[in-house]
Amino acid sequence: MEDQRTGEKLASQGVASSALFAIAELARERGSLSLGEVIATMGPAGMAFAILILALPALTPVPGPIGLVFGSALAVVAAQIAIGRKSVWLPGFLKHRRLSSNVLELIVKHTAPHVSRVERLVRVDRMKFLTGPSAQILIGLPVLMMAIAIALPIPLGNFLPVISLVVLAIGLMEKDGLITLVGVVLSIVAASVTVFLIYGAASVAGNVAR
Repeated sequence: MEDQRTGEKLASQGVASSALFAIAELARERGSLSLGEVIATMGPAGMAFAILILALPALTPVPGPIGLVFGSALAVVAAQIAIGRKSVWLPGFLKHRRLSSNVLELIVKHTAPHVSRVERLVRVDRMKFLTGPSAQILIGLPVLMMAIAIALPIPLGNFLPVISLVVLAIGLMEKDGLITLVGVVLSIVAASVTVFLIYGAASVAGNVAR
């Protein structure tokens, strides 16, 4: 979108933030929501929103194998992006996994500030060609790499992968190609850091075993 007087790209209207708060409110009304219901709330924008909502829980202090569950779901979404699907499909054991209103509110509380910071940098429809169907197919690999990083039990290893996916997802949702590109670059950096952490952990374990 452009300002009709100046022709400048308009700032984000907070699409992602609004969606997160709407989901928290819906969960309060119903008591819980399934992953399928959460993603369905975004309709046609569900693919980009799926990346966002499946990445965010890894930043939240929720007990249980959050990284493994949501990282696995992200890997499924990444594969669908790579083959050019327009809508999200999840296997039944992920689609029907329910999240309580307390968990969803906790996720929104801890992650909304990060989302808002990214949204302040967005300009709608900037370099829009980097958010089209052809470009999205190329995003499947970075999303898959970050999904694997999130699923791995690496101490302090989730932050950069999640942030890269938040940036990438918001760029796609707002059709800001520059922000999407920044997300891809961050994912490459995050993948490198993850490999370094795995190598370091393996070296330490090897030394201890001797």
